[in-house]
Amino acid sequence: MPKDPLVLVPGLGCTAALFEPQIARLSPERSILVADHTRDESIAAIAERLLETAPERFALAGLSMGGYVALEVLRQAPARVARLALLDTSARPDTDEARANRRNLIQLAKQGHLDEIHAALWPRLVAPAHQADERLEEIVRRMLQETGPDAFIRQQTAIMGRADSRPFLPSTEIPTLVLVGAEDLITPQEIAREMAEAIEWASLVVVPGSGHLSSLEAPEAVGEALREWLSRG
Repeated sequence: MPKDPLVLVPGLGCTAALFEPQIARLSPERSILVADHTRDESIAAIAERLLETAPERFALAGLSMGGYVALEVLRQAPARVARLALLDTSARPDTDEARANRRNLIQLAKQGHLDEIHAALWPRLVAPAHQADERLEEIVRRMLQETGPDAFIRQQTAIMGRADSRPFLPSTEIPTLVLVGAEDLITPQEIAREMAEAIEWASLVVVPGSGHLSSLEAPEAVGEALREWLSRG
């Protein structure tokens, strides 16, 4: 029996490079697509675009902003999603404080100050042990540059307007992976546990030593968690 294709949705300011280690590990077994989350100003519109280009039925995984999109895809077309992975993300809407911070970053983006945006975000994106990792930081910086200021503004606008997905979680009846870095400051463990406890078929994986960008900080652990999730009956 052919295996369901896997659709991956990156996070804010990220590209397919966010999942490069996992794509290399999983692509020999199934087709993998990376969604375009750069062209629309709402999570709903990003989800609609994904559904227009995705296979009829597929496994779906998103990290951070990608998780917001994944939950919206499931809301719009539940019959098409075979299984769901929510990595370092949240089902909650944005807080007032978060929206204010996003507006500040939007202003920097409008002025073309992507280096300042990276400097502001980097200490919160990875665990303290990884903050001096120049190779990792260069990957993250390059992803933001490739995203560019205009798409970054659209992404921030979409995130600020996202829905509260918590009431929707108990109706999710597909194999679900909820994964979080143990040192994630942006979407910490309690938020991951909230989602996992609300979804009957969910398993929770906490990745030691990882922050918010778990797929890059702990590529082997995240790859193994995804492999197990994809093989789950």
